[in-house]
This record gives sequence, structure tokens and C-alpha cells, in this order.
Amino acid sequence: MPQLVESPVRVPVPGGKQIDEHVGRASTGTDAVSVAHMRSPAGWEEPAQTPEFDEVTLVLAGAVHVEHDGGVLVVAAGQSVLTRAGERVRYTTPDGAEYVAVCVPAFAPDTVHRED
Repeated sequence: MPQLVESPVRVPVPGGKQIDEHVGRASTGTDAVSVAHMRSPAGWEEPAQTPEFDEVTLVLAGAVHVEHDGGVLVVAAGQSVLTRAGERVRYTTPDGAEYVAVCVPAFAPDTVHRED
């Protein structure tokens, strides 16, 4: 039976970024996939990570910069990027961005492996 998600779960994070999870471990108890709507302010950045999940980032507004071993990929509104499990990446939004992140399997704090 279909499950209506009436409202997402706001996942608290530092740095002014808003994460609203529609499907995933925090919102629906789903561990196969997570879908989250993100809004990050200008100047937002996070530490590099080597996650255990694939992630699709679909940029709705602004741009997301994805640092990787080969350089920096700028993903503009209307574009998307696929990062694969085991790949070291770092996300930043120098000018701010709104985007949707889809993780397979679902995002979990203990599987993202952020650097200190």
C-alpha cells in the first residue's frame, strides 16, 4: 500500500543548512534509499567524506561544488551529479543552493565517514 509522507523530518545540522528528509531512516524507517530536500546558504561547506552509499544530487537552484580527487565539479541548477560509494568527495555551496539528494542505500551518520 502506498505511504503518504505528509511532511518531511527536519534533520538538524550545523552551518545553517536545512535538511528535510522525505524518505529514509529518520523519516520513514527506510534503509534502502533516502530522499532529502536541502537548502544551504552561501559559504556553506562540509568536511570531505567517503560514504558507503551512492548519491544523486539534483540541483534546483544555485550551484553545488563537488570536490573530488580529480578537481572540482560545479553542478548548476537543472543539472545533477552521481557520486559513487567509496569515492572521496566534499560538497560546498559558495553562492548557496537548493537541491535534492537521493542516497542508495539510505544515508546514515555512521556510513558517511566524514573527515574531522
